Amino acid sequence: MIANNDFTAFKTFHSEQLHMGFLLLFVFIMGTSISLSLSSMLRRGCSKWKLLGKILWRSLLLFLIGVIIVNPNYCLGPLSWENLRIPGVLQRLSCTYFVVAVLELLFAKPVPDNSTLEIPCPALRDILPYWPQWLFMMALETVWLCLTFLLNVPGCPNGYLGPGGIGDFGNYPNCTGGAAAYIDHVLLGEKHIYQHPSSNVLYQTTVAFDPEGILGTINSVIMAFLGLQAGKILLFYKDQHRQIMLRFCIWSVVMGVISAVLTECSKDEGFIPVNKNLWSISYVTTLSSFGFVLLLLIYYLVDVKKVWSGSPFFFPGMNSILIYVGHEIFENYFPFKWKMQDAQSHSEHLAQNLIATSLWVFISYVLYRKRIFWKI
Repeated sequence: MIANNDFTAFKTFHSEQLHMGFLLLFVFIMGTSISLSLSSMLRRGCSKWKLLGKILWRSLLLFLIGVIIVNPNYCLGPLSWENLRIPGVLQRLSCTYFVVAVLELLFAKPVPDNSTLEIPCPALRDILPYWPQWLFMMALETVWLCLTFLLNVPGCPNGYLGPGGIGDFGNYPNCTGGAAAYIDHVLLGEKHIYQHPSSNVLYQTTVAFDPEGILGTINSVIMAFLGLQAGKILLFYKDQHRQIMLRFCIWSVVMGVISAVLTECSKDEGFIPVNKNLWSISYVTTLSSFGFVLLLLIYYLVDVKKVWSGSPFFFPGMNSILIYVGHEIFENYFPFKWKMQDAQSHSEHLAQNLIATSLWVFISYVLYRKRIFWKI
């Protein structure tokens, strides 16, 4: 194992885990939608310059909305630059969307409904024409690996992935997050990142750490790109149900094998352990494997067997940003949250979250029926 991985041990059931799970699924599906939407708009004759303008504007709006949401004191007065938190969920989505969408726009071509590209290996027509994209992604991942495991972080061992504080027998109290935290501190400043990470309570750390920091965004881009590949499969093999499901299955297995190698089939050990707070590459490949399986099941039920329309999850998808912003603003208010008798009870947390989720699904249904959609 390259480094101690106590940082993966944030196992208490709290909102951060829910946010990270949501973010990962959203990132993967966002990549899929980028492929489908850009191909559709190019087919309708939209110029790439016009699309680039839309991408820039959407990314900027998403980033600004995210900054406002993660700095709730704006209700008490103007935002103060002195302690303004810069990273956040929507900010990461914004940067991820921008990189993946621009990269796709550079090489994208309108894919006709009956795509029959003439390439040496027709079975790889969703991959080979886009080899520059794959080279870029491999270079990006190389940057993440080098920064994570080779960057000299003062007072910390190279490749440290632990929580600092009392973790690792208290040997590295100020090394929370290793290179990821160090980069955020240098580029953004300590006052501009998350001040109350889970490690404060679990490991008694005193160092600020942001789970949506700069370094982890690299692997967020990788995640979205894998989702983009799923979209290409749907485009290039349209109505070829067997081919689509076969490729989803192959990609799931490939991602699973990579994860098994990186983690040595262990829970929190291996060469690069699964680490949700740092968005390690093994975390991305593991969840991507599940992402392809999920798409396979949904495609089979919705498009092949036609036994499910996608409801009720279809409705939140039509107003995803509005629902997320609403959740962030009202998550601590009744009826979405209330004082529990036992704050450590998983069943009470589960009931609370199920009720809150159901309420937001109902709200999204009402918005859908009234034809109210918030698009960015």
